[in-house]
Amino acid sequence: MLTLETVNQTSQEEFVQLFGDLFEHSAWIAEKAYDAKPFSSFQEMHQHMVSIVKNASTEEKLTLIQAHPNLGDKVQMSQDSIDEQQGAGLQNLTPAEYENFLTLNQNYQSKFGFPFIIAVRGKNKHQIYEAMNIRIDNPAEVEFETALLQIYQISKLRLLEKTTMKNEAAAANNNLTNKERL
Repeated sequence: MLTLETVNQTSQEEFVQLFGDLFEHSAWIAEKAYDAKPFSSFQEMHQHMVSIVKNASTEEKLTLIQAHPNLGDKVQMSQDSIDEQQGAGLQNLTPAEYENFLTLNQNYQSKFGFPFIIAVRGKNKHQIYEAMNIRIDNPAEVEFETALLQIYQISKLRLLEKTTMKNEAAAANNNLTNKERL
């Protein structure tokens, strides 16, 4: 079980290995966050990581945003992105849906210079497509900040999965095993 106590005792290499993927292809955030240990909670750790991004240069923020894959694209992605997009049904688009996503992604990328980013967990492909259609009309500054807010949400969900959800799954599995013994 991954506990806060365990995390606070990790080496920098272990810490980056555990949390370097919270922000898509941007282990530099975990590398910087390591120096703030010990953390009093996973929430504090995440808030510190978010503050690292907020205090980063515009170029670093843009690089972080650009590290994310286009939704629905059939390109090399992190395992987290693959899982998240599959959960939203984006890996099983019909040919027509794929073409619609591809066209909208290309228009969005051309307008803003980075991919459309949304925390897809709990959303379906129709909700995502609708959000893309709405957000493509945003001014560039608004969409840049919206992309960052979505990245913060994605990283928080990934952190929860690494900590709370895995711990809860392990506890549920232990309870099931104990019940089976009765």
